[in-house]
Amino acid sequence: MAVIHDTTTYDHDGAISNTTGMQAADSLETTTMPDATIFPPKEKYSFLDDYSEGAHPQVLEALIASNATQETGYGNDRYSAAARQHIRDHLGRGDVGIFFVPSGTSANAISIAACLRPHEAVIAASSGHIVTRETGAVEASGHKIINVAPSNGKLTPASIEKALDDNWHYPHMAKPRLVYISNATEVGTVYSKAELTAIKALCEERGLLLFMDGARIGAALTSGVNDMTPGDIVDLTDIFWIGGTKNGALLGEAVVVKHAQLAQDFEFYVKQHGSLLAKGRMMGVQFAELFRGDLYFELARRGNVAAEKLSRSIAGAGYALRADTETNQVFAVLPLGLVKELQRDFSFYVWEKCGADWAVVRLLTTWATDTAQLEKFNQTVLSWGAP
Repeated sequence: MAVIHDTTTYDHDGAISNTTGMQAADSLETTTMPDATIFPPKEKYSFLDDYSEGAHPQVLEALIASNATQETGYGNDRYSAAARQHIRDHLGRGDVGIFFVPSGTSANAISIAACLRPHEAVIAASSGHIVTRETGAVEASGHKIINVAPSNGKLTPASIEKALDDNWHYPHMAKPRLVYISNATEVGTVYSKAELTAIKALCEERGLLLFMDGARIGAALTSGVNDMTPGDIVDLTDIFWIGGTKNGALLGEAVVVKHAQLAQDFEFYVKQHGSLLAKGRMMGVQFAELFRGDLYFELARRGNVAAEKLSRSIAGAGYALRADTETNQVFAVLPLGLVKELQRDFSFYVWEKCGADWAVVRLLTTWATDTAQLEKFNQTVLSWGAP
């Protein structure tokens, strides 16, 4: 497995004392880890998702170095406190609440439950993760999701307005109260500052909360088309979360709550949803390491660079892309014969069929994408020939 190499050292109580040797984030030069001692390498290399690998070595080193220290439970430890401060520093806001939860589904379900009263509903793109990939977790808490057709993966003020116009018959219909968006979106596209500003303005005008799913917020903020800072995300949303699982952590997401009144009781919702971990330090250590410098963003940038290489090669071979490659997701339209040939050596999702002979495939890259495997994939596409 290919990784970024580091030479971080630690003192006796787990504090980080020095870090050198980080490779440039836009480089795809890699270091090869030793073969696994328990399981041999898989027969196929995976482009299925961005969480197939474990954690970045620097995060693992931090976990090992902190392992023997005694800490208070449930996120009240020194590492979680440091992580919160590091994240606030990156956001440029010292007044936000930050809560660590173990998964993206828990981040979404808890955040929405904390924001809404029982009769209130969520407006979301029909492609949104809470609609298609979370087994009704939001509905299980009693909240209706109002589906809206996305435009290039995104919601727009016009589409939100239509949802409001279609759900007006109170008290006989659930009342729209929260707008859910993802950045990056489920097709890998990124909201611009102008787009997000327009949505936020409508939300304020119509009394709606704006919630951003940040499973891939690192990829979005390091995208070549991005024009927002982390501070802009705080200013233009009411609540959002920072994904660790898909960007260098073993597990964990950090929910950022802007409003003091909502943050005051947020931890109760985390507990009720079974996500307030006794060993919350495990997430605190990881986020402290990811955000004490720029490691989080360097890792996200590496995934984007790898995706761009895949995308450029596929397009150069004459094949179309379903969506522009703006982050670490590539959606390519390939002939079924080529898809089957690629499946001999690689795992990936066949996203949807296109007629009898073509399909859209989704390819995910990460900070750990193996350059040799990426080049092998590209060579297979090129060898197949132009469509």
